[in-house]
Amino acid sequence: MANRLATEKSPYLLQHAQNPVDWYPWGEEAFQRAQKEDKPIFLSIGYSTCHWCHVMERESFEDEEVAEILNRYFVSIKVDREERPDVDQVYMTVCQVMTGQGGWPLTIIMTPEKKPFFAGTYFPKQSRHGMPGLVDILQRVAQLWQEEREQLLETGDRIVEAIRQEQPEGETEELKTATFEKAFQHFSRSFDPDYGGFGPPPKFPTPHIAGFLLRYWRLMGEEKALAMVEKTLEAMYLGGIYDHIGYGFSRYSTDRYWLVPHFEKMLYDNALLIYLYSEAYQCTSNPRYARIVTEIITYILREMTHPEGGFYSAQDADSEGEEGKYYVWQPGEVIKILGEGRGQAFCQAYDITVKGNFEGKNIPNLIKSGWVDGFEQEKERLYRHRLQRIPPYKDDKILTAWNGLMIAALAFAGRVWQKEEWTGAAAKAVQFIYCHLFREDGRLLARYREGEAQYPAYLDDYAFLTWGLLELYLTTLKSEYLQKAEKLAEETVDLFWDNTSGGCFFYGHDSEELFLRPKEVYDHALPAGNSVMAYNFWRLWAITGQERWRDLLDKQLKDFAPAVNRVPMAATFFLQVCWLEEQTPLEVTISGRPEEAEIKTLIYQLSRRFRPELVITIKPEDKPLTYMVCHKQACWPPVNNLEELLKMLAE
Repeated sequence: MANRLATEKSPYLLQHAQNPVDWYPWGEEAFQRAQKEDKPIFLSIGYSTCHWCHVMERESFEDEEVAEILNRYFVSIKVDREERPDVDQVYMTVCQVMTGQGGWPLTIIMTPEKKPFFAGTYFPKQSRHGMPGLVDILQRVAQLWQEEREQLLETGDRIVEAIRQEQPEGETEELKTATFEKAFQHFSRSFDPDYGGFGPPPKFPTPHIAGFLLRYWRLMGEEKALAMVEKTLEAMYLGGIYDHIGYGFSRYSTDRYWLVPHFEKMLYDNALLIYLYSEAYQCTSNPRYARIVTEIITYILREMTHPEGGFYSAQDADSEGEEGKYYVWQPGEVIKILGEGRGQAFCQAYDITVKGNFEGKNIPNLIKSGWVDGFEQEKERLYRHRLQRIPPYKDDKILTAWNGLMIAALAFAGRVWQKEEWTGAAAKAVQFIYCHLFREDGRLLARYREGEAQYPAYLDDYAFLTWGLLELYLTTLKSEYLQKAEKLAEETVDLFWDNTSGGCFFYGHDSEELFLRPKEVYDHALPAGNSVMAYNFWRLWAITGQERWRDLLDKQLKDFAPAVNRVPMAATFFLQVCWLEEQTPLEVTISGRPEEAEIKTLIYQLSRRFRPELVITIKPEDKPLTYMVCHKQACWPPVNNLEELLKMLAE
């Protein structure tokens, strides 16, 4: 029989709706029952495309023995971390403080008052290889709850107090010049010179690190910074983390070679990588980056887009209960589809062998071959054949934050390559959000699925959507996007701003209050919302000239500088914003009545080269067409034609 999750919209919760565990969604009903029956809370947090979440479900949550223990001694709650990132962030902090690490599935045991006293991630059902089993953990906690409860309660109080004391107390300072060098030296030491990336496996793409290094190269003249980015971008594409048949990047690689991923694909990774490869193209004019961006966007538009324009969240790693099954190949299968000659050539180029490179099968990759051209038709035929397989599960919920990132990426790429289709897709997604993800009172919401929008939007939703709107404005110069961005920024300050210590809290003052109200500046898989919001404040100031945005930016930079000075390598997006303090934006003021095509040509030409920032304003006075260019407090005379302007800029 279905449990209480059967009426939820979250794909992750629905995956657990047939478990024998008596799951509750997060809500007062669960906590009231725990208090009434005097039971601890078993909290499990994950997401629908998480491989180890599936493993723990099969081993434990579908198991009658585990369910019997949970149902007898605990009140069990399931949370989709993508719907409730506030809950996830608070309890992930607990796990990291208690264990020194984190991940999903996240396992928390806590009091009915939401105070945690046990934390971990994945646990097998039975103890093995030194790892405690879930059955042993649950039985021991149930015993302690009855016999030594005071000890558990004291543990919970100590954990909560320790985490609260870690929150910043309003200290401010200037960002130190040495902070940028400290971050660069860290990445230089951790860089893998053979295969790119930073640190040991598992290897993640981390686009915000590469974005920092591109700016370090541009502003500090450090060629090694650019070389590290180029090596990493090429190695990621050549590896199996990239889907060479259907396109798009998986979440991360389990090895240093970028060969074997956990095969889930996340919308936010691909959005940030579109942006990064576009910036790398601006820096290098490498045509390979154009091809990679085109392929990723092809994947997004044909597989991850709602008919009305919003973007889906993710695709699973598993199909038919087996990780990666949808994506791997055998040489005989490839030859049968492509024919003997082209099939053999494809197998040789893409490392498809009888021995295999992944559990006896093959992940197509170019690690040994290097970059190859000329297999476009073959890849299309293999893709069409692959569509006949049972596909991985697609998480079709639409998240405002992740859509904001994809809007920003598509608008930026559309500007760099003058692709109206990409810019149009970004505009259509904005229309989707404004049609479906605002409450009647105007409050932005976080998630849409099957006609239902829910959960007051978090800081990331506001910050990332504002970023997307500003990219669309700079690509199209349509004032509606700037007006929307300004309104969202104003609401962000109203809902999230800390009037005592500055910066923005993760959830709004009108949202559910947890034991901790986090205020984050360190990047994780996504750049920190506070850093992106600082970036938005700078752009709004640069575009509108309104000093209130500059004041908010200055406050952000000073409030978070102490944390960033301590650990700059964890706040690379923030460092990118800090460099804007040193830059006066390139400002192009177009007077007169220029033709739309002429403006688009100007935007396109200016966007072909990497610049920290670009701001374009239009003054449509009834005068002959002139171009006024301002940069770094220097002002050149007006010029009367586009060619003359571009020549001046190139010099």
